[in-house]
Amino acid sequence: MRAPGLFSDTWQCAVHGTVHPLQPVVPPSVEALGVVVHRAQVPVWMPWPLPVGWLFTGVACAGDDRGGGRATAVACSGPGPLGGPGELLLIAEELGVGLGARYAGIDGLDPGSRMCVDTAPHAKVLAAGRPTPLWHVDGAPSDRAVYAGEARGLWLWAIAWPEKSGVLMYDELVLTDLREAGAEVDLLPCGALSPRILS
Repeated sequence: MRAPGLFSDTWQCAVHGTVHPLQPVVPPSVEALGVVVHRAQVPVWMPWPLPVGWLFTGVACAGDDRGGGRATAVACSGPGPLGGPGELLLIAEELGVGLGARYAGIDGLDPGSRMCVDTAPHAKVLAAGRPTPLWHVDGAPSDRAVYAGEARGLWLWAIAWPEKSGVLMYDELVLTDLREAGAEVDLLPCGALSPRILS
């Protein structure tokens, strides 16, 4: 990847052209979350309230200092709905960024034809007060459940580990854009950094 310079004012990849660089992931804290929320140009989705026993376990963003965050990923971990530990990543991104596809483990930048929207949605969430349908994304590794849809004109990805934790999406989670959240975010329970957000 080539940084902005004399001949280009954007980050450049030899394969993908103009890209939004992934910023370093830092251990989860309310302060780290606040930095991402402050610079984000896209929603920072968080289940709110968190499911019982779940913790905030990481945040990442793609973008540079000049353009701000063009994609955000929030990790949460807790007891899986069918037993054992569960993890959930919620990604919001502009078209063509590719952060969601990276975490989903699929080729390309967007779900594209891997998401069949001709059927009824496979899951629904309430994103910023609006019913938001999500469809299963085919072709992801078998260790995770991947759903994608559109919220506020941007991609919304929900990726759950292990795959059986995807049933969490059937509970119609309530998602809040943390850019609009109040002081209650200061009380957010934080856990250890999720390895999923580092991969």
